Amino acid sequence: MIRDGHAPGRGGPAAQAPPGEGRGAEPDYKALKAGGMVRQRQKDRFTVRLKCPGGRVPLERLARIAEVARRYGGQYVHLSFRQSIEIPYVALEDLDRVRRELAEAGQEIATCGARVRVPTACSGCEYNPNGLTDTQKMAADVAARFFGRGPFAHKFKMSFSGCPIDCARTSENDLGFQGAVEPRWDESACTACGLCAAACREGAIELAAGTNKPRYRRDKCLFCGDCIRACPVDAWQAQRTGWMVRVGGKHGRHPIVGARIAAMLPDANVSGLIEAVISWYEKNAAGKGRIRLGALLQDPAAWRRFLADIGPVLGEWAAPDPAPPRPCEIHF
Repeated sequence: MIRDGHAPGRGGPAAQAPPGEGRGAEPDYKALKAGGMVRQRQKDRFTVRLKCPGGRVPLERLARIAEVARRYGGQYVHLSFRQSIEIPYVALEDLDRVRRELAEAGQEIATCGARVRVPTACSGCEYNPNGLTDTQKMAADVAARFFGRGPFAHKFKMSFSGCPIDCARTSENDLGFQGAVEPRWDESACTACGLCAAACREGAIELAAGTNKPRYRRDKCLFCGDCIRACPVDAWQAQRTGWMVRVGGKHGRHPIVGARIAAMLPDANVSGLIEAVISWYEKNAAGKGRIRLGALLQDPAAWRRFLADIGPVLGEWAAPDPAPPRPCEIHF
């Protein structure tokens, strides 16, 4: 049955199993889903999910994706909430052809199930005026190193936001990295114009009576860099730039807000932290059924073990005495 008037891309006789599974054999739907080919409610039709780290797709590859979708899919492609391009209504018998033709253009298929998923990312600092960190580079590097790892107890998702606006929702991922910059004020260069205080929406810069010189309140700072961009004489500069790191978040039926475990983590330390967290999750979730990292970390004993084990990896960038991930119930 086809719903909403969206016809599949191919007609003809009933689809056979993909090559290698034997004519008439029941397909291994679990394996197909793990390989990014998700069974639809329509008989013998699949949605093919593509690997698009950070949501970025080169134009030549995009044109080839459109050709493949037109040949084997339905009347459109779908952009998923995690920045993947999905080709729906692909016939079971065409899955190998789709995979092969996409591979010729350098386009990989994504993964589903209890594995490391494709990282999402905003545009970062390449052209976004708010961007502080290179989210696209990090998403590509992390995808190349960790994509498809598993299987684990459940899925494992990561995201990269380039500034505190946090478009990539780092608090809703198993590991989230949000760009930040710590400002430094050079009194000798300051002309006491007050533009920095006017630019700061957090009240983290106060002007002294009489001198109009700024006073920095680090406890109120979101590390957004607005003061640095506003200063006409470069009296405000970047002291250090890095990542605010959050762990244990998820959305879905029962969301969990991730906990911040590090501040200003350098690029060079990101992969080491991811490796440590994934390894900890794999070990400590074993035998506990389908459980996400955030649900596991809500147990006080597990949270203490996690911080003790991850602490040496975080080093000087570890957040002091962080609270565990917390549930954020939206249904009741």
